[in-house]
Amino acid sequence: MQPVTAPPIPERVRTLAATAAPTHVSLTGTCLPASPARGGVDDQGRPVLLVMPGDPLHNALDEPVVTVDLTANRLLGSVQASRGLLKVQGWAQAVPEAEARQTAIAIAERCPDEALFEALEGKGPRLLRVDVGQVIYLTGPESGVLDGEEYLGARPDPLMDAAERMLDHVNGTHRDQLETALVSLLDGPVPDVWLWELDRFGATVRSGIDEPTLIRLPWPSPISDAGSLERALRCLLCHR
Repeated sequence: MQPVTAPPIPERVRTLAATAAPTHVSLTGTCLPASPARGGVDDQGRPVLLVMPGDPLHNALDEPVVTVDLTANRLLGSVQASRGLLKVQGWAQAVPEAEARQTAIAIAERCPDEALFEALEGKGPRLLRVDVGQVIYLTGPESGVLDGEEYLGARPDPLMDAAERMLDHVNGTHRDQLETALVSLLDGPVPDVWLWELDRFGATVRSGIDEPTLIRLPWPSPISDAGSLERALRCLLCHR
């Protein structure tokens, strides 16, 4: 039996969504062009739109069908590089009043916006979340479609938050060690190295900015806790 070397696609897509921000929303059945979007993604993986007065969705009384573009980026020095694009299609619904504050706080943690709390005070903006019908994902060489049940039934990588902190630390202070380790492992030059992804199944290193190469380095077995992930990453950096 072959070991698992990368997260299952539904888990990977949910992980990307958890770190993504909405960029555009389009209203199905109209000739209106896609418009810029504000908001975030809630703990269930549903896009939450911060809809301002004057927006076509602001006065929607039924549940219009929308497509929300979510973009997950990685900052590599001064360059914002796209990790993936998700197109979430579904029905826009008002966030229930009893859930509005919790939803706004969850969104503000990753996508801060003062207007989130104006929405809670009834000062104009509305919070609409998308009941997911399907998700189209474009993540580098991989693309496909998940139905809503498959997407919502998955969970993000349980080590995501710890992994993102470790990844930022390595990219900020240990890129020289990462490059040395990669040169040793691959027996050749590896220019402009960045830690690109880090999860319970392995690490992905990105080499190059304009025409990058992605190198997947799986762990011997899946990791179940943050301490073990840190030790595995340290072993990788110390490889000679």
